Amino acid sequence: MQDDHPVKMPETAVAVIGAGPGGLAASRWLGAHGLVPAIMEAAPRLGGQWNAASATSATWPGMRTNTSRIMTAFSDLDHAPGTPTYVRQEEMLNYLERYAFTFGLLPHLRLGTRVEWLERTAEGAWLIRSISDQGTRAEIFRQVVIATGRHNLPQVPEIPGLSSFDGALGVAHTAQYAGAERYRGRKLVVAGCSISALEIASDLALGGAGNVVSTNHRQRYILPKLIAGVPTDHLMFTRAAALLGEVLPSEELAAGMKSTVVKAAGRPDQFGAPAAAENIFAAGISQSQHFLAAVAEGRIAVRPWIERIEGRTVRFSDGYTFEADGLLFGTGFRLSLPWLSKEIAETIGHDGSHLDLHDHTFHPDLPGLAFLGLYDLIGPYFPVLELQARWIAYCLAGQLPLPSPETMRAGVEKARAMRSGPPSLAMHVAALMFARNAGVEPDLAAWPELQRPLLFGPLSPVSFRLDGPDAYLNAPVKMRMAAAAFGAIQDDCFTPEEESLRRLVGPRATRTAA
Repeated sequence: MQDDHPVKMPETAVAVIGAGPGGLAASRWLGAHGLVPAIMEAAPRLGGQWNAASATSATWPGMRTNTSRIMTAFSDLDHAPGTPTYVRQEEMLNYLERYAFTFGLLPHLRLGTRVEWLERTAEGAWLIRSISDQGTRAEIFRQVVIATGRHNLPQVPEIPGLSSFDGALGVAHTAQYAGAERYRGRKLVVAGCSISALEIASDLALGGAGNVVSTNHRQRYILPKLIAGVPTDHLMFTRAAALLGEVLPSEELAAGMKSTVVKAAGRPDQFGAPAAAENIFAAGISQSQHFLAAVAEGRIAVRPWIERIEGRTVRFSDGYTFEADGLLFGTGFRLSLPWLSKEIAETIGHDGSHLDLHDHTFHPDLPGLAFLGLYDLIGPYFPVLELQARWIAYCLAGQLPLPSPETMRAGVEKARAMRSGPPSLAMHVAALMFARNAGVEPDLAAWPELQRPLLFGPLSPVSFRLDGPDAYLNAPVKMRMAAAAFGAIQDDCFTPEEESLRRLVGPRATRTAA
């Protein structure tokens, strides 16, 4: 097929770029509402980040999820019986393949198909040029969903002397990490305080590395993956927490969150790490089951940020020096969409970090184009991806109207204003935003027998199948089971603390989507 003879696809066809969790969820819900996805995936296998063989994957074989199996699944497909609380990378890939099979997505997959160009046509449709083993294609779609993921271009900061580093194991990003075996007996610096950086530092320290130094710009508070046997994401990312954020001043929220975190996990300085800032929002929160314990045991030393590097010598800003064999940077990713036309990139303000979109999804000047999952999310991704996918599908299928141009322009201005603020989006805040947009946030007044699990249980995907489009009969039972998992929510009797919070968020809790 020649690029100068583009094929006009049927009106019901929607191009979905990416076959990771976001692209698969979008395709499942588009198909459920009468549209036909054409799923383009550059790798020869679906899965996105969970396909460790993909050139852009930052996972490694044997890696476990940071969120529980309940919160790392979609609403209508559970993990296989016997799956552990934290799912292995291989099991996640199997889950996504089973999801694609269950919902009839396999015939719509174009694996090994790399998108090379996306532009708007004179008629207001979308031209996609792609290449695969079968040659090049040029196709025109009325609607396109971009779901390539955010974590696909590793970012290493500029550090004086970094290019001079001559340790035997060299410099790498944690996206290239393939397990601790290569690093046994070696001296290593792991830079960053993200979950991946802390988990890899722990993996190295417990996997036989000689010395491990962790370095960061600021010490974060660190939660374990489990608190009294309950996954942290079940306790921290709740509907009540999101609703409190709408009624309490920032200072009260920060104080309350810090109290909860310190009570559950202690302060970093209690373990021998530097003290974190008093304001927990300024400090930030990360997560690792073993990191602080390894610090307390002397397996990991924590230092401030790197000042400069001279050969093998790493000098930190406190004057401490360390002779390292290898440097690993867990310092985040840039958002890479190199195939967007200049017009699209400029319209959305794409600079490698930000996108100026209404609620991270639509732009009023780009009708028929939607973006899914391209934000830096704190907490479980799967419930949020499914909610955003449902909203997109409802809008593209005409089941819900798109937000008005005025609403979208206000959303774009809000996104621009937030460029100077925190770069991350909390899962529970994002979940309620997308649920309200899709008209699927449950009205708590209509479910009095479920108020406790709905408010204080996990924001499981199935909890958004109670009301609105695609509600289904078994949702109340499955939602209650998700809330009761791991012994978290055993009955409907509110504790005194929960009762006071319920009263505080009551007016907001019973609000339905506008």
